[in-house]
Parts: sequence; structure tokens; C-alpha cells
Amino acid sequence: MTIDLAAVLDHADAGLDESLARLFEFIRIPSISTDRAYTADCRRAAEWLRDQLGALGFDATVRNTTGHLMVVAHGSETAAPHVLFYGHYDVQPVDPLSLWTHPPFEPVLVEAPDGDTHIRGRGASDDKGQLLTFIEACRAWKAVTGRLPIRISMLFEGEEEAGSPSLGPFLEQTADELRADTILVCDTDMWDRATPAITTMFRGLVGEELEITAADRDLHSGMFGSAARNAAHVLAKVLASLHDDDGAVTVPGFYDGVAELPEAIAAQWQQLPFDAEKFLSDIGLSIPAGETGRSVQEMIWSRPTCEINGIWSGYTAEGFKTVIPGKASAKLSFRLVAGQDPDAVRKNFRAHVESLIPADCRVSFKPHGTSPASIMPLDSPLLRQALGALTAEWGVEAAIAGTGGSIPILGEFKRRLGMDSLLIGFARFDNRIHSPNEKYDLSSFRHGIRSWIRILAAFADGAK
Repeated sequence: MTIDLAAVLDHADAGLDESLARLFEFIRIPSISTDRAYTADCRRAAEWLRDQLGALGFDATVRNTTGHLMVVAHGSETAAPHVLFYGHYDVQPVDPLSLWTHPPFEPVLVEAPDGDTHIRGRGASDDKGQLLTFIEACRAWKAVTGRLPIRISMLFEGEEEAGSPSLGPFLEQTADELRADTILVCDTDMWDRATPAITTMFRGLVGEELEITAADRDLHSGMFGSAARNAAHVLAKVLASLHDDDGAVTVPGFYDGVAELPEAIAAQWQQLPFDAEKFLSDIGLSIPAGETGRSVQEMIWSRPTCEINGIWSGYTAEGFKTVIPGKASAKLSFRLVAGQDPDAVRKNFRAHVESLIPADCRVSFKPHGTSPASIMPLDSPLLRQALGALTAEWGVEAAIAGTGGSIPILGEFKRRLGMDSLLIGFARFDNRIHSPNEKYDLSSFRHGIRSWIRILAAFADGAK
């Protein structure tokens, strides 16, 4: 295996230009899932993946759903363990187009000030470059050894950027076919530019939209001011009530089930190179706004949050209009940690809001997604093997990290397939995903391919 591993790594390096050409071809397909005008392009991206995997000897098919296509592929090898690799071929819209320095679906290489090279284009990082690192690793194994070192299946969807509405039902239908020992997800970040990471903690999510109605129309502020209820005033009072002076969320029952961070994880986080002051100064801030007494790492990784995402009411166009708004609306999101019940959080939030609404006003709610938090078991042999492989490739000890983000599909995998996930990604925080000038570092692409080659070898060795 040692000789094979070295040969496979060398082959991947020698073929890097060809791998990059395939990534460029993939990026050129404008597979924007949220815009129906690109439905044919989403199909084209799915079929491109099917054809690439079929050429590598996988039994690859595209599967119909109520939305965009799923791509399912199975290798012929039966050696343990069996892994299911997940990725998504759809991308975000490109607006505002004027802020792109190059056309978003015409990828280019751009020399970076730090000596690296940026692969610039929509989907370069999220998720086409990431998922292709795994496919190219499989390509190198097949080219050198004629086989894959373990049993591999793949699942690629085309609706991740649209909330994955078809994924749950599809997993329910194909559970017996897709169930494996673990799911590999390559849609996350490295710890820093030089340190690889496996993300083991994800926060859950509850999204809510509320609309408060006072008068039956907007009113003249001179004629009705003070006498008539102002919907914006009511909304402001509601939103101001959600946190106390120490930054804690005041919704009754919000912290039910929330546990303190385990000492072992807290100790490891303290050893990671994290500069809280720089974290905030990089975005023009300096004072942590969360719960008093908590570190910034705790705030963004292991503590639940309540955030206001948008507010609108009254007249907001150019110029001035003296009205008392009849309606006022807001969108909020709650990031949840292990132990919190998303349904209970939504119910308690609504009850809290309703308790603050005057008798002659009313409030309505619109849900925007629900997912529980996820914690990956730290005693998994596959986790330890993957950490060792990453450390060998990057030359620094791989980190076990948390993230403030939410990946609802992990809950679907756990609920529908009973499987935990290993989240190993090579993106960097400055990749500008979902923004103009999205990029993926060429070093991430190269070392990502090599990392997966090593991880597959480690899994094979660990099964002996």
C-alpha cells in the first residue's frame, strides 16, 4: 500500500493540469438551481457528472426527483469500509454581475499576492472544486492501481443552494441503496490557510418571518400621530425584547437542553490559533456582542443565537414620506446547539412575540426552515484515520473544529439513513462563496486531491 500510495500521489500531481481543465469545464455550466431559466443547465451538470463517473468505471445514473436531478454512482469494489461521498453541483446566482472582475461562468486563474493562484468563477469553491477533489482522487487510484482501495458510492444533488427540498424524500426512497459506514462531505473550510480540519459540530437552524399589523393602512403622521398604533413601534419593541443587557436570548425555554462545552473540546479549541480581536477587526468591529463571559469561539461554534436578518416597514424609498406604518415585518434566524428542540424554539418564540402584541393589533408568522444541531462522535476510528491522513499531507496537525453554520442535510442523513458524517473540506474563509469573484485556491485543489488519496488509503489500511 505504501508503494501504491506514493505512485497514486505522483500521478495526481502529474495530471493536475488535466484535473484543472475538467474543473473549468464543470464551472462553465451555469447550474443555478434557484432560477428556472437554468433548469436545462442543471440537467447538463448532472449528466456531466454521470459521464465523468461512468468513464471511471462507476455504475453512474441520474435520478428524477420533483426538482433537479440526483446523481448516484457506485464503484464495483467491495472492500470495507463503505463510504458515501456527498456533494452538490448547483450554484448560487451571480448577482450583482457588475462586481465580477471576470464573467462568472468563464473561469480564470488569477495570481494571488501570497504566491498562490486563485481559480475564479461561480462554483469554484462551492461546491464544484470541492467535490471534484474527491473524484480526481478516485481517478488517480484507478489509473495507477486499476481499482479503488475501498467501497465507494457517491451522491450529488442539484438543489443544495435552494434548501434541498427533494433530498429527504429521495433518501427515504433509496435508503437501502445508499446506506454506508459513513458519509463524506467536502463542503467545509480549513482551519486556516495551512491547517486542515474536520468539522464535528454544526448548529441547527430555525428561520422565522413575522408581520405585525396595526391600522388597516398607512396613516398620515400629522393627523394620526400618537393616537394610532405604529406597527414599526410594536415590531421594534418585540425585537428589542429578544436579548438582555448581557447578550443572552430572553425567549422562555430557549436554553433548555443546552449543555456546557466538554472540557476536552474546550482544551483543544484553546490550542488552535484563533485571534478573537482580529476576527472582529477584519469586519470593522472590536466588541463581542454575544453572551457576557463567553469566548468568541464559544459564541460562534457552541452557543445558540437569535439574529435579526431583515426589517422593513413604512416608506423606505428615496425622499421622505411622513406615514405611520400599518404593517411591519422582520426575518429572524436562530442557530441552535445540541440538546435544543427546533420545534420548541419556534413555538416559544411565537408565544413570546404574541405576548407583546397590543390587543388591537395582530401578528402572523411564516416559517423558513428547521434543522437540529449535529455533533459527530469523536471516538470514530474513521475520524482518527482521516485526521492522520490530513496531518501527513499538510505537515501540520489536523484540527477538530466546530462551525457556526448549519447544514440541514446532515440531519436528513442521520434521520433517513442513520449515518453520521465526516466533513472534510479545503475551502478557505476568504473564498467569497455566494459573492462576486468566488474563488478556490489552486493549492486547496491540489492538496485536496492528495488528501483524499491519503484518506482512502488510511481507511483501507484501518480495515485490515
